Amino acid sequence: MRQTIVLNARQQQMLDRISQEGEVRIADLRELFPVTEMTIRRDLEKLEEAGSVRRTFGGAIFVGQDVALKERTGLLTAEKARIGRQAAALIRPGESVFLDGGTTTLQIARSLPAGMSVTVVTNALNVASELAGKRIPTIMTGGTLLESTHSLVGPIAVQTLAGMAFDRAFLGTTGVSVEHGFSNSNLYEAEIKQLAIRQSGETAVVADHTKFGAKVLVSFAELSGVQRIVTDEAPEEALRQACLEKGVQLDIAD
Repeated sequence: MRQTIVLNARQQQMLDRISQEGEVRIADLRELFPVTEMTIRRDLEKLEEAGSVRRTFGGAIFVGQDVALKERTGLLTAEKARIGRQAAALIRPGESVFLDGGTTTLQIARSLPAGMSVTVVTNALNVASELAGKRIPTIMTGGTLLESTHSLVGPIAVQTLAGMAFDRAFLGTTGVSVEHGFSNSNLYEAEIKQLAIRQSGETAVVADHTKFGAKVLVSFAELSGVQRIVTDEAPEEALRQACLEKGVQLDIAD
């Protein structure tokens, strides 16, 4: 598992800037931060050690925090299980539901009772595997496999989803912030999430409290782009108020 590296305030601001821009030059960072070029280079080295950026000649590019599924599976298990149960309780018999990849959406699949009369569409191998044997009709999108998240993405997945309509979609996220909305570190997964939102009557993002305030490379929706967030703890006041103003319902799992 990747070693946890603590960033100071300047390094966190630098990471935020790189995640927003995708790529920065050292010359640009020198204009933003009143420190020497050597200090900036050391900061970038630390960000690279954290796995968030890759240094280039004269700058750095953002590589995100696309942590492998097997590394995330054991994190916040109890909290994710509560979120999964709360989200699954929203699903009604006869509905068509989309579940994307992730450890929290997996908990939704685990919470669905065997034989429930719903149809689940997913691009996630772990979700499909969980539903196998539950006598719940399950459709996989097909597509190109992302080994880190066990998700199917790309043109085949997009083509499949474009011809479908869902009563509900449940999506994971890497970050939730007022400025950047809902974000993901992988461009191809973000594309699937955007399409699922367009094809769904209601979209719920399932996210534990550690996602609040975080923002990574790709914003797949503004706060107002979804109807509901299912989580284990309420976010801090600024984000909570923004959700209220945007008409996003916050469901806190018991």
